[in-house]
Amino acid sequence: MSKEVITRIDADGNATVMLNRPEVHNAFDPAMTRLLTAALEKLDADPKVRAVVLLGAGKSFCAGADIGHMKASAKFSREQNYKAAQESARMFHTVYSLSKPTIACIHGAVRGGGMGLVAACDIAIAARTATFRLSEVKIGVIPSMISPYVIAAIGERQARRYFITGEEFDAAEAWRMGLIHEMAEEESLHGTVGAMLAQLYSSGPKAMAGAKQLIALSAHANIGKAILDETSRRIADIRATTEGQEGLTAFLEKRKPNWVEPSVKPRKIEKNTKKKSR
Repeated sequence: MSKEVITRIDADGNATVMLNRPEVHNAFDPAMTRLLTAALEKLDADPKVRAVVLLGAGKSFCAGADIGHMKASAKFSREQNYKAAQESARMFHTVYSLSKPTIACIHGAVRGGGMGLVAACDIAIAARTATFRLSEVKIGVIPSMISPYVIAAIGERQARRYFITGEEFDAAEAWRMGLIHEMAEEESLHGTVGAMLAQLYSSGPKAMAGAKQLIALSAHANIGKAILDETSRRIADIRATTEGQEGLTAFLEKRKPNWVEPSVKPRKIEKNTKKKSR
């Protein structure tokens, strides 16, 4: 796989996916978009993978769309623009719909589509020094493909401001409006992500996947017979699984379930981009 996207899986089943175009602040062009989508789809299908951490090499998490590609797209036909947009939309949806838990490990600048990646992840943890910006309107376009994820994260009211002003805001503001879940000092960012991974590894893998599906199902559902029946069916189904029965038995026997190591410790997040990639 190209070095623009570096994927590693450690012995614990933790996968790190690093955006590796530091010279352009990890801005994504069509090639990188396709590579990231393919890498995530491969990890989703790998039964050894328990969680996925998305991070960026160099000074920034992700600066959004590549300037060189944007210059080229100015001469695209509408059909060419539509095709390119569909590839980006698929990338964001792949992050959002991954069956494994996803964590965005954020530092430096987050711009445009980088905001979409953050919002599409299940959990977002940022360095206090990180900055954010929905900058599309500043160049006469709109944050279109990322809008479902960003609006779900920050709400319509905040989106009305930041979608149309394109102004920069800091990690504290991102936390206040729900874009990120935690802040950390830059030197302890990876340790904070590792501690969150330990929390995930103490939960049932199939239960977490089911919980993610449940959010998508229930978030905007009409509270009536259809959703009552469907949620009842889903809990009945998962209680009858091997994992569900093991979890309940472990609880009653006052022991840890079999998916938890004897001592769950914070996981290490790989920082070095120069090691061998998978």
